[in-house]
Amino acid sequence: MSADTSLTRDGRAPITREERSRLLPSLSTRAQLDEVERLSAHGARLWAMRGAVLERGDLLTESFVRELHRRMFGGIWRGAGRYRTTERNPGWEAHRIAEGVRMFLDDAEGWIRFSTYPADEAAVRLHYRLVAIHPWENGEGRHSRLLADVIVASCGEKPLTWGSRREQAESESARERYIGAMRTADAGDMAPLLEFARG
Repeated sequence: MSADTSLTRDGRAPITREERSRLLPSLSTRAQLDEVERLSAHGARLWAMRGAVLERGDLLTESFVRELHRRMFGGIWRGAGRYRTTERNPGWEAHRIAEGVRMFLDDAEGWIRFSTYPADEAAVRLHYRLVAIHPWENGEGRHSRLLADVIVASCGEKPLTWGSRREQAESESARERYIGAMRTADAGDMAPLLEFARG
């Protein structure tokens, strides 16, 4: 499992030298990067949730997955829409990424077609598996959550909330609950992640 830092991180922290080498815009702080990414991801969401997109027959294909990532991060990160070529821990070996993504997309397509799981559960399970692969240099959590949202919407189901309905006064942040749920899924129990995504 790869921690998804997009749910909350220190905006004052500087952007690392390695990150700066892959960034297209000139940014200095994480807060600036977060804002640019947020706006771009929002534009990608507006595009993806249009009826014409939701009715496409290729939502569970590599080409759509790459297109979605490119739309989310294309003006921000070099190589958006292309699988990473460097090794990551956690994450699958770079040479196995395409194979894994295809396999997990095929699984999700089967889960939905044969009603193995409800559409929202199939989408959350796909999200978890894609994050485990860590196919991109940046944005795997945000990308796979949006992909899950697209799948659920295309099936006409109630939207996932990714923890947004929980009380604000809770001691744990959404990021902490998400990471905890992902770690529990690593141990084989998907229930907390499903609860987080639905509630």
